[in-house]
Amino acid sequence: MELWYTEEQTDSVRFSIKVDKPLYTGKSEFQRIDVFHSKEFGNFFTLDGLIMVTEKDEFIYHDMIVHVPMATNLKIKNVLVIGAGDGGTVRELTRYDSIENIDMVEIDKMVVDVCREYFPQTTCKLDDPRVHLYFEDGLRFIRSKENIYDLIIVDSTDPFGPGEGLFTKEFYGNCYKALKEDGILVNQHESPYYEEYAKSMQKAHKRIKELFPVCRVYQAHIPSYPSGHWLFGFASKTYDPLTDIDEQAWNSLGIKTKYYNTDIHKGSFALPNYVIDILANEGD
Repeated sequence: MELWYTEEQTDSVRFSIKVDKPLYTGKSEFQRIDVFHSKEFGNFFTLDGLIMVTEKDEFIYHDMIVHVPMATNLKIKNVLVIGAGDGGTVRELTRYDSIENIDMVEIDKMVVDVCREYFPQTTCKLDDPRVHLYFEDGLRFIRSKENIYDLIIVDSTDPFGPGEGLFTKEFYGNCYKALKEDGILVNQHESPYYEEYAKSMQKAHKRIKELFPVCRVYQAHIPSYPSGHWLFGFASKTYDPLTDIDEQAWNSLGIKTKYYNTDIHKGSFALPNYVIDILANEGD
């Protein structure tokens, strides 16, 4: 008998992975959590039936959400990560000796506990002494913060369920307030390809653009994510990722990555015309 995991990416599109064996099923206070093993993607992790991370392609997402802002400002010392329960974002951040503090806020402790067991390759740096874990609502956590962080990374789920509040105007406004005068905000920005995902991206972009003087969008290609075409948002009070990147300085660090390099950094901001049109048509 064959066992397949199938994700409904839209009402008329499904994505399937042949499963060797299920590894874990549980339900937290917030969501259903499943872990499977497959020949093609290795272990993969789903929340409420949606893929969050796979062993095979996680490096693409985590490289791009971390190294783009870090290469733009190598003086970053204090970082807030919201979400990121799989630990991959923190893993990449800890590769920078210059970072002094990483606050990670994840609403669902069970996500971290399950990932520690089944995804040691991403959770391996959660016990770094610079990392401080907070298991609470990121929206609530950030409300009291002002002029603290050099970088905020919003590594959230999609804009419904536990992650819904992380796509609101209030949340982005609180991020702006929590950042220092030269602070950077990076968020996962959904896919531009399918209509519902594109609408969420469009709304998030509009809200961020109203707050930050520098607001750009960049892309990566992640096979296990809906359509494979995924966007990230980059916003800053001062830094422009295209003009402020110091390629020589970043390359001199000797950080070995599987996806990111400084050519990809520049090229990822060159968007297809259909994405430019969606961003220009800001919707409601």
